[in-house]
Amino acid sequence: MVMAEIDTLIKTPFGDYQLQRYPVTKKETLRAWDAADEYVLHHLDENELLHEKSSILILNDGFGGLSIPLNSFRPTVVTDSYLSTQAIRANEKNNQIDEAAITVIDSLFTPDHVMENLVDVVLIKLPKSLAMLEDQLHRIRPMLTRSTIIIASGMTKHIHMSTMALFEKIIGPTKTSLARKKSRLIFSQLDNDLVVTENPYPKAFNLPYLLDNMEIKIANHAAVFSQEKLDLGARFFIENLPQDDRYKTIVDLGCGNGVLGLMAAIKNQQAKLIFTDESYMAVESSIDNFLSVFDESRDAEFLQTDCLQGIADNSVSLILCNPPFHQNNAISDKVAWQMFSESKMALEDKGELWIIGNRHLAYHAKLKRIFGNCEVVASNKKFVIHKAINNVKVNGP
Repeated sequence: MVMAEIDTLIKTPFGDYQLQRYPVTKKETLRAWDAADEYVLHHLDENELLHEKSSILILNDGFGGLSIPLNSFRPTVVTDSYLSTQAIRANEKNNQIDEAAITVIDSLFTPDHVMENLVDVVLIKLPKSLAMLEDQLHRIRPMLTRSTIIIASGMTKHIHMSTMALFEKIIGPTKTSLARKKSRLIFSQLDNDLVVTENPYPKAFNLPYLLDNMEIKIANHAAVFSQEKLDLGARFFIENLPQDDRYKTIVDLGCGNGVLGLMAAIKNQQAKLIFTDESYMAVESSIDNFLSVFDESRDAEFLQTDCLQGIADNSVSLILCNPPFHQNNAISDKVAWQMFSESKMALEDKGELWIIGNRHLAYHAKLKRIFGNCEVVASNKKFVIHKAINNVKVNGP
């Protein structure tokens, strides 16, 4: 069966543009924008909401579906994603747009980072988690006035009463549009008299692991999974982490809050640690957590990157990974494939990749295909921990 070529041309009232997802793959099956992006752009045009000097702030623009068509207004984009940043820059080049036309800043921004604090139009592509949305609404509130146009967008299935409640709680009166192509818009207006509590992020929980008779506190910025307790998969992985003097360099791949790397560092005092994630908030959480235990006394590196980009080939002894099975809201195993393939390149001879996943994901098949071997380290009713060794061929089933 021949797959139809995915459409890369987005046609908008502000012009037609070629958009690709990032990283670029040969057999891409998903567009770089969705119906919610199209809905926002048509709404802005149909209601003549923009003028030549409109200052526009865009949150969570995945691959440039909003910022590229609106580039003539010189928007500022806030993103938590390294991949989104790279996608926007790549799509600027694809469309001969000056890089200076779109300002991209990370999700840890404060109001003084943006447009002298006040904006005319705020466009929010709804993030996956309510925690992230809550944090972002707190961050943008000081930049708003009653005349600021605030429009959030998303697919209808991702918009819930709890979504609306956050806007009401932090911004002010909120309503929704009719659905169009399974997408919907949210309109909110600033209420200056609204009593708003402080931003609760980052949050923290105590990890029941004694180190010099001290309990470890794990901090989580809003984009990090499992805000208030250690998730079951991470707990099971920690209970089975390896310890060996031969591990000279350990990578926590897709590190999240860095708890796996942190515990591996405690168990392997001789090792250098490298933490990688494409989320700015994840990397910042990892830094906070590592420094809270080791201060400046331990060698560690923190990389905002795509999987293992920036790590030299044949340089790593051990990689620990809990692979994601989605990119943005799209379920996909592409990231897992990329993580496993790049791990083989980064690992030294006899270096090890340890991963955890839900039993039904069948990661062992991918690992055997890439490494030629895979063994089960531990398992329970929900999770399996696999180990693959670089340059070791194992015969048999």
